[in-house]
Amino acid sequence: MVLPAETEQRLKRRALNACQDNLRKVVDLTRKIPQLVEHFCNDDKESARQLFSEITKGEEEVLAARRMVSKELAEIGAILISREDFLRFTNLSSEIADFSEGIGFYLVEIMEHNWRVPGEIRKDLLMLSEAVFEAVLKLRETMMVLNYGSSKTLEKAKDVEIAERNVDDLYRALSIKVLNSKLDLPVLLLMRDVLQLLENSADKAEDAADTARILSFIM
Repeated sequence: MVLPAETEQRLKRRALNACQDNLRKVVDLTRKIPQLVEHFCNDDKESARQLFSEITKGEEEVLAARRMVSKELAEIGAILISREDFLRFTNLSSEIADFSEGIGFYLVEIMEHNWRVPGEIRKDLLMLSEAVFEAVLKLRETMMVLNYGSSKTLEKAKDVEIAERNVDDLYRALSIKVLNSKLDLPVLLLMRDVLQLLENSADKAEDAADTARILSFIM
C-alpha cells in the first residue's frame, strides 16, 4: 500500500512527537542523578531519599510514556514502515530511566548503611554522572533536529558518540580507582554496580542516537 506523501508525513510526525515526549521524561529523570550524587558527596541522606522518591516516580512516568508510544504505533499500524525504528528508539532511551533508578537505589543504600567512600571517589563519581547526563542531553539535541534533515541529525549524533567516549574514559579510570581502594566488600560491589549502570546509560544513549540516524533518512 502506498500512502499519500502528506498522510505519511503526518504519521511520522505523530510517531516522532510520541518519542520526543518519552525522551523528555527520560531527560528530566536523568537530570536528577548528578543531583543525587551531590547529596551522596555531602552525606545528605534526607535529600537523597527525597530525590530517589522523585526518581522512582519519574521512572513510572517514563514507563507510561513508553506505553503511549507503543499505543500510538499500534494505532498507526503497519502502514508506517519505519514504526519499528521509532519503537526501538523509545525502548533504548527508556532503559536509561531504568538504569537511573538502579543508580539511585544503590547510592541511597550505601548512605543508609553508613559505608565509607573516600571523598576523591565521590568527587570522581560526580564527574562521571555529569558526563552521562551530558550524553543524554546530546541525544535530546539529536532528536530535536530530526526534522531538519539527515546531515544535521548525523552531526548531532556524532556529539553523542564523543560524549559517550568521555564517559568511557572516566568510567575506566574510576573503576580502577575503586578496585584499588580499601572499600569494604559490600560497598565495593555496590560501587561497581553504580559505575556499570552509569556507563550503560551512556551506551544506550549512543545506541539510541544510532537509531535516530536511521530515522533521519526517512523523515
